[in-house]
Amino acid sequence: MEKQPIRPSDKPSDNPVVVRFAPSPTGYLHIGGARTAIFNWLYARQTGGKFILRIEDTDAERSTPDSIRGIVEGMKWLGLDWDEGPNFQSRAIGDHQAAAEKLLASGHAYRCFCTKEELDQKREQAVQARQTYIYDGKCRDLLPDQVAENEARGMTSAIRLKVPREQGSLVFEDAVYGSVEKQFRDLEDFIIVRSNGNPLYILSNAVDDIRDRVTHIIRGQDGLANTPKQILLYRALGAPLPVFAHMSLTLDPKKAKISKRRHGEMVAIHYYREKGFLPWAFVNFLVLLGWATTGSREIFSREELIRSFNLKGISRTNSVFNITPGDAGFATDPKALSINAHYLRTMDVEELAVYIRPLLEKEGLWDKAYEADSRQRFLDTINLIRSRFHLITDFTTLGRAYFSDEFPMDPAGLEKHLAARPELAAPLEALGREIRAMETFGEKEVEAKLRELLKELGIKPGILINAVRMALTGQAVGPDFMKSLVILGQDRVADRLSKAAKHFP
Repeated sequence: MEKQPIRPSDKPSDNPVVVRFAPSPTGYLHIGGARTAIFNWLYARQTGGKFILRIEDTDAERSTPDSIRGIVEGMKWLGLDWDEGPNFQSRAIGDHQAAAEKLLASGHAYRCFCTKEELDQKREQAVQARQTYIYDGKCRDLLPDQVAENEARGMTSAIRLKVPREQGSLVFEDAVYGSVEKQFRDLEDFIIVRSNGNPLYILSNAVDDIRDRVTHIIRGQDGLANTPKQILLYRALGAPLPVFAHMSLTLDPKKAKISKRRHGEMVAIHYYREKGFLPWAFVNFLVLLGWATTGSREIFSREELIRSFNLKGISRTNSVFNITPGDAGFATDPKALSINAHYLRTMDVEELAVYIRPLLEKEGLWDKAYEADSRQRFLDTINLIRSRFHLITDFTTLGRAYFSDEFPMDPAGLEKHLAARPELAAPLEALGREIRAMETFGEKEVEAKLRELLKELGIKPGILINAVRMALTGQAVGPDFMKSLVILGQDRVADRLSKAAKHFP
């Protein structure tokens, strides 16, 4: 028999685009799930369509309220707003069971009374014969009275969908992978309802998508194998086919699939939120794992990405999420860190302040004065020190000295720039007294005072600057030196220099 082509296209139609993100609440929102959500959200926003959040919680034993809450909070943090939902699949089980009865009545499905022991035995025989096990259709042609007799005897039954037996294949067009073909002989009559009456995911998913009028199913490449079965279900239920678009997988550096079980919290969205990533910066990074526009551009604003996104840009090649310990002190992808640093240094300072204040409050570093007349100084401070930072958390670690008098000293810098130069102890203490006595404390005035000291000591400017920076901030490197002194303030600079002697042997 000839092939039966099924070719849904990605061409615009009169029907509005409807996409959905349908996670199972069996854990936190992870990298792979978040990327799927982002791609669906982008396509909905790019086309002016609808984005549905559906929670597929039919696995009652593994689904938890904490997981549902984690998924919703992760979506909100990423800025992925949905137009409908969250819908819970478990509340529509009646619809799924009704669809199965409809398929039985139309002859597209049948009751299978084979026991688990029978099926296991046949599966073992196939293994021994080095053959791929495919259900032999023993119950496929049972007559109505035979079915009734089995039920009268109290035999339980699953429900299987009939797969065409004729020679030939099912061919469909995937928006990413192109033409995909599956031989009918390689498909068994698959179960859609278990013997306990619970519908399987493949049926529930199709019924929900048909009910919600989903036009595009955008998901991971691991769903490609199930697509022929879903197409058969659509056909049996008399529903129009959606466009299928399968995204390449995200792998770890060893080319293993990213998974919660294998990688733990290192692939959880909340992990990166806690480590100090900005939401949109992380969205920007995740989009680049498997999607590209023309050229080598990597930075996109929200509006630019929505305008640029399309299914044709989704790559067939698996991407690598490089989870390795790095300079940030934890395991993350260097590109993710680089993109986050770009946003941290270039975004509007008022917007950045919204993310920094909660961290300062959590660490006990928030000064109530920032809310009144000193707020501009607070904004000027974060605007100055962000130039070398990669993460929001850097403001409370590397930048702690700008918000508190209690801050750690970098051991290497302390040894090199202070402890190894005891001859600077008295001059720094004297410099502190002189700065306290200054009538005008500005960049020009401070620079003049330092030049006087340099001339008196007869040392290179870098030696004095590094020593002063260490005494004031605990760091060997930092933003513009003179601006740092002014932003710290006259009293704070004077106090720290006057107490600099404690850092010397």
